[in-house]
Amino acid sequence: MTSANSQSMKPATVAKKLGIYLPATPQEFQDSEITRADFAELQANAPEWLAELRRTGPHPRPVVAQKLNISISGLARGGITEPLTTAEITELLAAPPQWLVVERATHAAVRSEAKRIKEEAAKKQAAKDAKANAAAKRDAPKASKRDHP
Repeated sequence: MTSANSQSMKPATVAKKLGIYLPATPQEFQDSEITRADFAELQANAPEWLAELRRTGPHPRPVVAQKLNISISGLARGGITEPLTTAEITELLAAPPQWLVVERATHAAVRSEAKRIKEEAAKKQAAKDAKANAAAKRDAPKASKRDHP
């Protein structure tokens, strides 16, 4: 899978970028260096094993957290330390345990607060920019009648 002059990545890096659980990949994938061209090909035309892994899992913790709509820390607090399959995730979502309900609420609150802070910072920056523009206009030299043709 490698070529002499192209950059290559370790299988763990590629698995992370693809959002798949490395130990569930074929041994051939785990033992090879993947070039950037090979990686692009995997993204564009996923082989059956990759499509199946994405569809049914097992999924790595970041993907599990995303599918459950909680943080990775929330997974740990909930006692989930191993990868889960799509079926297991669906089961958890169908009948959420109390820890999952709490973690989803916490995650939503954190996202909401982050959005509020970002909007507040944008408003402050807009006010600062408006003030700078007003000062620039005020301090700009005035054009006289002689300056216009």
